[in-house]
Amino acid sequence: MPYVQVPKDLNKVKTKVVFNLTKRQLIWFSAAAFTAVPVYFLTRSHIGNTLAMLLLIIISMPFFLMAMYEKNGLPFEKNARIFITSRFIRPKKRPYRTENIYEYAQKQYDLEKEVNNIVYDKNKAHRKTEKNGRRSHKKGSP
Repeated sequence: MPYVQVPKDLNKVKTKVVFNLTKRQLIWFSAAAFTAVPVYFLTRSHIGNTLAMLLLIIISMPFFLMAMYEKNGLPFEKNARIFITSRFIRPKKRPYRTENIYEYAQKQYDLEKEVNNIVYDKNKAHRKTEKNGRRSHKKGSP
């Protein structure tokens, strides 16, 4: 009895448009045909049939790469962008640095404590001068 395999992960299933090709593959194969075939017909009389065919293959290979290459579910251009940013744009050495939130809280606590001490000392000094001022005023009175 014939059976059809059902894929376990349905996210990997792609809809086919024409000739069992996805829309992406169809676009890139069409671009390859529109660029490489005219080059073949324009060059075969000048460089020969074999070299023109090799030129056709060389010109169409990048288009086939863009159409067919897929790694980890990402197409070629996304993989290329990731590769270029990781190799050339970002720095080579990226040290691991943690952000210690406790350290910031401790600094904030120390600063508040220092401010409170300054305010307390000023209030204490101000009260002391007020007391001394009253006493001297009382002493000076007859």
